[in-house]
Amino acid sequence: MAPKQRLRVAANLKNETKKSNGKKISRSHDKSEEVNLLDTIKMVYPGGDTAFKFLLLTRFCSAIWSQISDCDETYNFWEPGHFLLYRNGQQTWEYSPQFALRSYTYLLIHMVPAQLYSYLLEPNPIHVFYYVRCLLSVGCALSEVYFYKNVCREFGVHIGRLTLAFLILSTGMFISSAAFLPSSFSMYLSTTAIAAWYSRKYEVAIFTTAISSLLGWPFAALLGVPIAFDMLFRRQEWFRFFKWAIISAVVILGPMVWIDSIYYGKLVIAPLNILMYNVFTSHGPNLYGTEPFSFYLINGFLNFNFIFIGALLTPIFLLLCWAFVPARPRHHLCLPYWYSLAPLYLWLLVFFIQPHKEERFLFPVYPLICLHGAITVDAIQKLYFYLKTKIFNLAQSVSYHYLQNTTHIMVAALVVCGFFGLSRSFTLYRGYYAPMEIMTEANKLGASGQIPTDATINFCIGKEWHRFPGSFFFPSNNWKLQYLRSEFKGQLPQPFADHENATSIIQPHFNDMNAEETSRYFDIERCHFIMDLDLGKQTVLEPNYSRLTKNFTIVKSSKFLDASNSHPLFRAFYFPFASSELCSYGSYNLLQSTKYKFSSPKQKTSKT
Repeated sequence: MAPKQRLRVAANLKNETKKSNGKKISRSHDKSEEVNLLDTIKMVYPGGDTAFKFLLLTRFCSAIWSQISDCDETYNFWEPGHFLLYRNGQQTWEYSPQFALRSYTYLLIHMVPAQLYSYLLEPNPIHVFYYVRCLLSVGCALSEVYFYKNVCREFGVHIGRLTLAFLILSTGMFISSAAFLPSSFSMYLSTTAIAAWYSRKYEVAIFTTAISSLLGWPFAALLGVPIAFDMLFRRQEWFRFFKWAIISAVVILGPMVWIDSIYYGKLVIAPLNILMYNVFTSHGPNLYGTEPFSFYLINGFLNFNFIFIGALLTPIFLLLCWAFVPARPRHHLCLPYWYSLAPLYLWLLVFFIQPHKEERFLFPVYPLICLHGAITVDAIQKLYFYLKTKIFNLAQSVSYHYLQNTTHIMVAALVVCGFFGLSRSFTLYRGYYAPMEIMTEANKLGASGQIPTDATINFCIGKEWHRFPGSFFFPSNNWKLQYLRSEFKGQLPQPFADHENATSIIQPHFNDMNAEETSRYFDIERCHFIMDLDLGKQTVLEPNYSRLTKNFTIVKSSKFLDASNSHPLFRAFYFPFASSELCSYGSYNLLQSTKYKFSSPKQKTSKT
């Protein structure tokens, strides 16, 4: 721990000590107890370097073992990214110059390092995929450790270390940290902005909020509203705010508009376009993905379990502490709670009432959920200590600091929340990682020389189109993604045009209404491989290809959770022994057409 940081820790501990039970403490007793307590805290309080190592380790685990849980990540980011690198990939209507909702500048931030890596080492595309994921993990860990250090500064060491533990253990961070999505990108930058705000570095807070909202996701500007309110109305720093807002807009938006306009072949302001579509069109984003109010409540519990419940109840517990626990006011240099905690509740208020709900929409506030959950645990400890000392009149027989008498509450919170977090992360990997395994096997087939490199290989997907992880798993450009007709009646992507200026060409058969485009469908007779899920069900449009043994052979098979036939609790969280008994699994298969004879690979079955 750095010397300055230790001084701040000592000051925070001193403040916490004096306000624990409202009793006056002699200066000599205060000093000796403070030193002893500080020595104890230093043993369990990780410094920035240690915290970064723990965070980076867990984020690398996410990069390697988390599946792509949102098809938007595949088709709106990995696929156009693959096109920028290899001139081959799927285009969605949002990248059509007719609509131009997405930014190529955002893609280039990720693909330029990937291009350098590919140029220097000439790796298999799948290695480039994981390289980009690892870069995202590093960016996430850096923002988190900066957040953690400034939470310690603003709220104290105890809340800081709880926040760090929840960041490491939560499933929400496991899912979001390595996702190639603007909402994850905004999570990194918004977390940095709020951390800078906690350390009173307002210029950094404004600039990173601008990057988050202009280059990442426009709606992330909502998290900057409390920062702006603080500067404009509490501190009255109007000139400073608008100066840095203008500088940020010019520095970020100028190059962004220039780059995007080159790629689209016309003047494009992508953040404005996406705002216009989502806010000012008659239908907005509500054509699909509409969910009830309970969607985020269920999703929040799955990703953060009791941490999420605690985060929702933080204001109530703070009011209880204010009402019953005698304490001095917060230091005048600290932000009022109404400011520092406002970003999370402002975000939840806006997004809970929107009909269109998706898991990734909450990504930007995931670190804040961990912070608020930590504040609630801290408040529960204070309330417990107060009740213990007052109701049982034990004030003379216990240590004066609440932390030394409520350790069991902290440990219980970490054990329970940690178990459910790790349990949920493991069940996601165990139940839903199969598409990544199947596509890794497809990549190995091409890399092993079993598949001709001079012929077009049609890789087909039907009902499983939304779980396809991306063209980076193809061993070469002669593998082409094709779509089979299924029960899905929305609009599917199509390949980028085979032209030098492909990004600026308006292709036919695109619409912004999610209406089905039948031009996408491919003849199954021409498929070399199919990615299919066998759950023992079929319809006319979705036959069970895995059971058509005369037409296809199984090259690779992996277990995949059959959610509809599994116990709701034991499919949501992994409980040793019980989950295996009460959950049902189907087979996720890589099928090869019997019409096309390649080198015969041996059938493999995953043991996961």
